[in-house]
Amino acid sequence: MSNLIAVIDDSQTVCKILETCLKRECYRVISFKDGVTALRHYIKEEQKPIPDLVFLDIELPYMDGYQVVRYLKANPTFAHTFVVMISRHDGVVDRLKARLAGADSYLIKPMPTQAILDIVQQHLGSLISGIP
Repeated sequence: MSNLIAVIDDSQTVCKILETCLKRECYRVISFKDGVTALRHYIKEEQKPIPDLVFLDIELPYMDGYQVVRYLKANPTFAHTFVVMISRHDGVVDRLKARLAGADSYLIKPMPTQAILDIVQQHLGSLISGIP
């Protein structure tokens, strides 16, 4: 079974790019337009599969990415979920704030396909193991 990756971004374009890139590599992907919708999805129905990795935009409506990652990292349900913050800001302070909030990695928009796949590989490893 493939790993589950969640994308939380208010940009339909970013969601579509990530979905296309990841599905092409046989990952299961679920997208949310904001953090509140994503958290409700996982809190409301406890039988939902928990994502192995989350691509999380910093600038979101209702609840910013920093708040979402803090919630995820404080909840034991998401103890094994890697969080990759995505932003168009490339400053040292932005990266530090993301790391302090609990993010495992940070990517700058626009994200090249190879950078997306590299970060997934880094955190989740190879999907195809044991196949020559």
